Amino acid sequence: MDIPRKSAKRNKRVKQTFYILTALIVLIGITFGVSRLKPAIPTVDKGTLWTGDVKRGSMLRQVRGLGTLVPEEIRYVPTISQGRVEKRLVQPGAAVKQGTLLFELSNPEVQQAALDSESQLRGAEANLATLRVQLQKLVLDQRATLAQVTSDYKKAQMQYEVNTSLGKQGLKPELEVKLSEIAAADADSRVKLETQRLAATADENKARLAAEEEKVRQLRDAVKLKRQQVAQLQVRAGIDGVVQTIEVQVGQQVTPGFNLARVANPLKLKAELKIAETQTKDIQIGQPVSVDTRNGIIPGRVTRIDPSVQNGTRTVDAELLGDLPKGAVADLSVDGTIQLEKLDDILYVGRPVHGQENSKVLLFKLEDGGTTAIRVPVTLGRSSVNTIEVLEGLREGDRVILSDTSSFDDKAEQIRLN
Repeated sequence: MDIPRKSAKRNKRVKQTFYILTALIVLIGITFGVSRLKPAIPTVDKGTLWTGDVKRGSMLRQVRGLGTLVPEEIRYVPTISQGRVEKRLVQPGAAVKQGTLLFELSNPEVQQAALDSESQLRGAEANLATLRVQLQKLVLDQRATLAQVTSDYKKAQMQYEVNTSLGKQGLKPELEVKLSEIAAADADSRVKLETQRLAATADENKARLAAEEEKVRQLRDAVKLKRQQVAQLQVRAGIDGVVQTIEVQVGQQVTPGFNLARVANPLKLKAELKIAETQTKDIQIGQPVSVDTRNGIIPGRVTRIDPSVQNGTRTVDAELLGDLPKGAVADLSVDGTIQLEKLDDILYVGRPVHGQENSKVLLFKLEDGGTTAIRVPVTLGRSSVNTIEVLEGLREGDRVILSDTSSFDDKAEQIRLN
């Protein structure tokens, strides 16, 4: 019978331990090696990328915004007098002149008030004419009285002179001379008094006439106002243009100040552009503008910048300097491009998707004939609509990826292009 030896069992355990340790060492080595491997370089289809070349030269700084064409001259046609719409003589889109009749209104109260004011005016004018005659008679009577007392004075004065001469010769007693002197003085006083009375009568007549004439003027103004109110029941267009809107229907009752219609001149349009608030800081009055109507480009210039911000934009008005192309009408949607300035001898590139003005970004620069691209830090400066200034990180002739690269691994420093 065979007896197993203890040395054989020990050798077997040693071998098993050795194999286990060897396996562990190999596993640890493999794990360490894998952990030290760099991630695989992402591969991107070159046809899906948008690239641009870095160039040196002049760059036009521009900002762009959407907008609409609006009339420069708009006239709202309101009601002046309360009334009822009897006739509507035009429709939206109709061409009108300044005096074209748009609506006929009716208001019996206004018409009756005009008749009453005219009647009052006629009565006041008749009273004024009567007063003139009466005052003229008073003046004539006063002049006749003055003429009579003047004549009496001259007679008394002559009698006094005769009596004085005769008194010196002893032919008239002294008492009679004195009485003739008193009569002449009394007549002179009456002449002066009647002269003053004539002047006072003239002044009084002037004041009475002025008061009566003022009443007539007030009534004439009232009649003029009432006639205007009657005339305003015939509502007319205030300017040459096209009727854009009609706000009332026949039979509708309207109050003073109610807008009946809107008339605009279609030949005088301007562009109202909505520019992002962050892009308006360099816009100035007078800068050139190109307005694209989709049927032609019209040159213009900035005439107004709205100081308020609405929904993140500011409104910029542009005067149109060229002829309007066919189809250019009010409320037409347009694109406007404002030229801010021209930058000479600078590095610039097409504007990256995530490239903002005066910022630092990471862009992929093409290498090895365009087969690979590496990530490089780039400092950007002033921007335009489609281009942006390069301050640091790139050189003339470099080509970079401008499209969105957010789908790549953020840690990827290099990509392969196929």
